Amino acid sequence: MDDALQQLTALIARLPGLGPRSARRVVLQLMKNRETQLKPLMAALQRVDSALSACAVCGNLDTANPCRICTDPRRDPAMLCVVADVADLWALERGRLFSGRYHVLGGTLSALDGVGPDDLSIAALKERVAGDPPVTEVVLAMNATLEGQTTAHFVADAVEGLGAKVTQLAHGVPVGGELDYLDEGTLAQALRLRRPL
Repeated sequence: MDDALQQLTALIARLPGLGPRSARRVVLQLMKNRETQLKPLMAALQRVDSALSACAVCGNLDTANPCRICTDPRRDPAMLCVVADVADLWALERGRLFSGRYHVLGGTLSALDGVGPDDLSIAALKERVAGDPPVTEVVLAMNATLEGQTTAHFVADAVEGLGAKVTQLAHGVPVGGELDYLDEGTLAQALRLRRPL
């Protein structure tokens, strides 16, 4: 394989969910369909590269700054959903279930990885919660991992006393899930958070 094709294959193999074999198939597909797939993909990547930026308000990635979520007048500014990463924000937006605004922390607390409170946008979050218009509810949408829950507790303590109610996403049995296939941690959380029917 040509050096340029090897480099392209190696770069594509770095993408999540793709390994060397999948990357070779992607490169082959792009080479076979240069006009209909390769050139439009290159043009789209160049457009995104020149226009993409982090939103100065929430931290979302968008081609507009502030992002379209922050400038949408239909969004409730009194509700703020705190997520660890942009991927989490995008996952919540796919369902179109949250009508408020977001705040991206930029990661989770992790002593092993050397990520402390100063590495996350917690100070900016506190400013937003105490700002004008005031935030009345902070929804913590963190992963159900040790790092995610540690971060959620830290954020809850940080915004305590700023006048906003702090809530957290529910954890437990997924819709369509079978008890036999769930791990003990998920079952324990589901039992702890049980509610009246």
